Amino acid sequence: MNKIRLAPMCGITDFIFRTICGELGCEIGYTEMISAMGYLCAPNQQATRELMIRGDKEKKLILQLFGRDPDTVAEAARRIESLGIYDGIDLNMGCPARKVASSGEGSGLLRTPDIARNMMEKTVRAVSLPVSVKMRLGWDSEHICAAEYAKMAEDAGIREITVHGRTKEQQYSGKADWEAISQVKQAVHIPVIGNGDIFTPEEAVKRLAESGADGIMIGRGVMGNPWIFRGIQQLLTGKSLQPVTLQERYEMIRKHSDAMRSHLPEHIAVREMRKHIGWYIHGLRGAAAVRAKINLCDDPDETERILEKFFSGLTE
Repeated sequence: MNKIRLAPMCGITDFIFRTICGELGCEIGYTEMISAMGYLCAPNQQATRELMIRGDKEKKLILQLFGRDPDTVAEAARRIESLGIYDGIDLNMGCPARKVASSGEGSGLLRTPDIARNMMEKTVRAVSLPVSVKMRLGWDSEHICAAEYAKMAEDAGIREITVHGRTKEQQYSGKADWEAISQVKQAVHIPVIGNGDIFTPEEAVKRLAESGADGIMIGRGVMGNPWIFRGIQQLLTGKSLQPVTLQERYEMIRKHSDAMRSHLPEHIAVREMRKHIGWYIHGLRGAAAVRAKINLCDDPDETERILEKFFSGLTE
């Protein structure tokens, strides 16, 4: 089984970043979440098409849909399957964003079990691709329902579940509850993937072993650190953990930037790379000042000069 996954994150996990992660050991990637209604209404809209790109070197890619109406989601899944591009369909029942959840989508579905069940059943019937679900523990601490939803998903024909160890109300505060994830794993026979607070390879391997989960999905821990996948694979295969060098960081920024500039108009690529550069250099001496300069710079050549000077200073 493919144990190591990259979580779908809006504005971060595009096909370029997914490809980078795949080259470093990530086994499955997910598209950023795509609106089922948006796709049905405007399948050729540029923003939607951008989210649906599959890179030439991507190994396994699952498309994630979100929506509230079961028929709409199932029909979107059916049409998307006909494209012949993806390896599976994932239903988003975990996004905690207020705008999404308050409209009954994402983690909002954790308050409407009948709709959630109907959505799972209809989507499974609509496609031959494997259908999975990503969810949270529940709406809040008083309404924990992950095990119940996992059983519901299993009965509906869902092939696997990913559980983020927080409630919707927690957003990203507090700590992910991996004991709760373990309880979900014990409640069903289908694979359960654990997600939440994985920031190092050591944490990943520890959580995987202790929870009994069939795999792990990494979200925020990969920002600026795609090498986490390499580290996990090294530890899982009994190899020594290979540290990330300054040279690797510098070369990765250049590689990522070049890929962005080859795909997007230059001015957009430069602005999109700012956040990634900030994450890549986070924690290095003088990173805050360099990040401030880069955030004001629209010239890619000047950005390159700033970074070259920065990394040269670190190695002197």
